[in-house]
Amino acid sequence: MQARHTDRYQYFQEQGISTRRFVLPYIQAVKPIDATSRILEVGCGEGGNLIPFLELTDSVTGIDISPSKIKHAQNFLEQPIAEGRCTILHTDIPTAPVEQTGQFDVIFLRDVIEHIPNQHLFLRDIKPYLRENGVIFFAFPPWHMPFGGHQQVCKNKFLSHLPYVHLLPKPLYTQVLTAFGEPKPKIQSLLHNYDTGITIERFQKIVRQEGYQFVKQDLFLFNPNYEVKFGLKGRKQLPILRNLPYVRNLYTTCMYAVIRAA
Repeated sequence: MQARHTDRYQYFQEQGISTRRFVLPYIQAVKPIDATSRILEVGCGEGGNLIPFLELTDSVTGIDISPSKIKHAQNFLEQPIAEGRCTILHTDIPTAPVEQTGQFDVIFLRDVIEHIPNQHLFLRDIKPYLRENGVIFFAFPPWHMPFGGHQQVCKNKFLSHLPYVHLLPKPLYTQVLTAFGEPKPKIQSLLHNYDTGITIERFQKIVRQEGYQFVKQDLFLFNPNYEVKFGLKGRKQLPILRNLPYVRNLYTTCMYAVIRAA
């Protein structure tokens, strides 16, 4: 576990930096954002990803199902919330206020879709929240990548640096986590990731099945936000590597995609 996993303000700041550098330009290449744009982040956590959007528009909403993260977001974004420019809600899409439907030009999920059960139902439920010609941005690590199980958050230092350990059969993985002293809540969280982790191929399949089309998609050998975290510049996959179905999940650290209703 790294300092950013416990220092939530540091994590908040890093979110804003990497979103400003990488996520926002990626979205704006296909969907310009201006003062009239309405933005929704699903799984906003501490709210750092919202900062670059607040620099462009006064209509930004973040939702999350974690009460502790929502509390941090409300504290960190106290000023724009007080100004009426930012709304932070403790909710999820199926229970979000009905007045939010049909309201958003851009919905984005950064490192979130891999934690959501029944992703196909989520894609179905979120579609009514889009304005006409609205888009949804996703960034996520494929399940089979070296740290696709999010084991980097383990308290045990050895486990937190052990790639691919999450690919063990679930009973054995559980035994390993227990043997290395991970607390029960952490094990439960990691096993939830085990059940919800998503591959590139499954994501592409459910996007099309639920009536969307890809506007843009890219696979990265090095996740762009590694530049902020580790000083390692993001790098897209070479064509020969990104076009190998299933195998590419093992060495793709991040997928970026923008979709819209077909």
